[in-house]
Amino acid sequence: MRSKATPKNDRRPKHERADATALFKDESKPAWKPDSIESHRARMDRINLEILKLLCERASHANEIGRIKHRSGVAVYLPAREREVIEQMIAANPGPLSSEHVARIYTEIISACRALEHVPRVAYLGPEHTYSHEAARGAFGASVEFVPLASFAAVFQEVQNSRADFGVVPIENSTEGAVGPALDLLIDTPLVIISEILQPVRHALMSRDGDPAKVRRIVSHQQSLGQCRLYLSTNFADRELEAVASNGLAAQMATKDDSLGAIASRAAAEAYGLRVIAENIQDIAQNTTRFLVIGTRAVPKSGRDKTTILFAVPDKVGALNTALSLFSKSKINISKIESRPLRGRSWEYLFFVDLEGHRDDARVKRALAALQHRTLFLKVLGSYPEARSAAG
Repeated sequence: MRSKATPKNDRRPKHERADATALFKDESKPAWKPDSIESHRARMDRINLEILKLLCERASHANEIGRIKHRSGVAVYLPAREREVIEQMIAANPGPLSSEHVARIYTEIISACRALEHVPRVAYLGPEHTYSHEAARGAFGASVEFVPLASFAAVFQEVQNSRADFGVVPIENSTEGAVGPALDLLIDTPLVIISEILQPVRHALMSRDGDPAKVRRIVSHQQSLGQCRLYLSTNFADRELEAVASNGLAAQMATKDDSLGAIASRAAAEAYGLRVIAENIQDIAQNTTRFLVIGTRAVPKSGRDKTTILFAVPDKVGALNTALSLFSKSKINISKIESRPLRGRSWEYLFFVDLEGHRDDARVKRALAALQHRTLFLKVLGSYPEARSAAG
C-alpha cells in the first residue's frame, strides 16, 4: 500500500521517493506535494551532500597534485590553468546562474583547493576594500593571506624579500591612463609579471551620514578623482578635493568627519558603515583598471599570452621606428606602448611595450634577439596569460 505522503504522480526514482517520505512521517503534517517548498528543500539537501562529496574528492586530487608539484618544483599558482578551468565551466553553464556567478564560485573552489598545497601571501596597496584588494580577491579567492601595504614600493619590497608570494599593483586605467609610479618600479625590480587582472571600477561618493550638503571636502586616490572629474565639477564644483594614498584610506577618514566625502567602492562604504550619496559617478561607464600580479617565478605558455618588455633606444632619428618594425616583420602585434622619462638623462625615454605571444614562442624569441642589437637597454618584464575582458 502506497504511503499517504507519496503522491501517485511522483515520477522520481524510488530511492528519492523513499527519502522524501521519511521526511514527512508525522501524519499531523500536510501531505507531501511535488512542487512544495518542502520538497524542493529536501532535494536541495540531498544535492548539497552530493556537492560536498564531489568537492572533497576534487580537493583530494588537488592535494595529490600539490605533492607532485612540490617534488618536481612546479609553481603552485598557475594562472593559465585556473583561467582554463573557469572558462570551461562558464562555457558549460546551462543556467540559471550567470557567467559571473559561475566564475566567482569556481574562483573560491580553486582558492580553497590551492590552499591545501600552500596558503599564498598576497601583498597589495591597502588598507582593505581598495580596488587593489578587490582585484586580488577576484584573482586569488578568499583562501589566501592578504597583506595590505602603504605604497606600491612596499608591495614590490614585500615580494622581493620573500615576505609575500605575490603582489598586485595597478598599471593602467581606461580613463586616466598609465599608473606612473608602478611603471617606474618595474624598471629595476628582479620580479616578473605572471598574470594580469581587468577590474571594473565603479566609484561611489559616500560620507558618514549621507548628507551631501555637509560635505566640504572630498578625498580619494588621485586616479579616482581624475576618473570622476566631470561628476565632481558638475555637482561639487565648490568643494575642495584632496588626493590621499588610497580609496580605502579615504573611506576610513570619512568615518571620523561629517564634512568629508570619500570616493571609493560600495564595498568600502558597507565595510566602514558609510552612507552612499551617489553611485557610478565615474565619467566613463565602462571604467576598468588593469592590474598586474608580480612574483619571482616566470609562468609557462598558455597558448593565449602577452609579453611586456622595456627598452631604450639611441637618441637618433628613426631609432624607435626601427625597433618597433622588428615586431611587424615577425607578424607580432603590439597592443600597447607607453613611454617614461629616462632617469638622469633629459629628453630620453624608456618604452614599455605589450606584445601578443609568449617569450618562449619562436617568433617572439627571434624578434627579441634582433631587438637586443638595436637598443641601449632591453628587459623582458614577463610573459603571462592574457586576461579576459571585463565584459566577459
